[in-house]
Amino acid sequence: MSTSQDDAAEPLQYDDGFGPEVGVGPHTRPWPEDPRYDAELLAQGDRRNVVDEYRYWTREAIVADLDTRRHDFHVAVENWQHDFNIGSVVRTANAFLAKEVHIVGRRRWNRRGAMVTDRYQHVRHHLDVAALAAWAAAEDLPIIGIDNLPGAVPLETTELPRRCVLLFGQEGPGLTDEAWKHAAAVCSIAQFGSTRSINAGAAAAIAMHAWIQRYAQVGTEQPRPE
Repeated sequence: MSTSQDDAAEPLQYDDGFGPEVGVGPHTRPWPEDPRYDAELLAQGDRRNVVDEYRYWTREAIVADLDTRRHDFHVAVENWQHDFNIGSVVRTANAFLAKEVHIVGRRRWNRRGAMVTDRYQHVRHHLDVAALAAWAAAEDLPIIGIDNLPGAVPLETTELPRRCVLLFGQEGPGLTDEAWKHAAAVCSIAQFGSTRSINAGAAAAIAMHAWIQRYAQVGTEQPRPE
């Protein structure tokens, strides 16, 4: 899971300072005895950015429950320029229940846009795209890049593999040459206006949702059977 040198000092309410207060107050007594519940949250209230189903649960219990039904796609993002969009990509990966998030390049990344959702994801770091590619090959996972440069095939007419790594580049330059080299395919997102490209975070959300439309069992929030 995601870890950092600041973890030990981080407050229980991981969302503190990240937006308007949300959530619920202290739980009425008698408290539930289920071990998934956190006594401090039951006493103080739960203002974290989690769905109601997980109110008052410990972080470990939430992650364990998510692990029982994570989807088969991974999300990887190149991090060479400390891109502010990475947090948004991680938040979307959490919303669509990606198997893991992979940070490629610099280990440190801007977490603010993630709205603390990285706390509930498994986050893995790779020194470069070659390292990511070696890991993906060992796991038998094709890398599918997302970019709108010549040579890419339309995402709209491409059937994404069920098990895959969706790889995103930085805002502006997009995927690096090394990323193109290691990708089994690169998909583009159709555009119809005057702008040369869409926001990297938006592109990531579109690509992930393309996978969801194909493989997720919408309505139950469970993966479709193989």
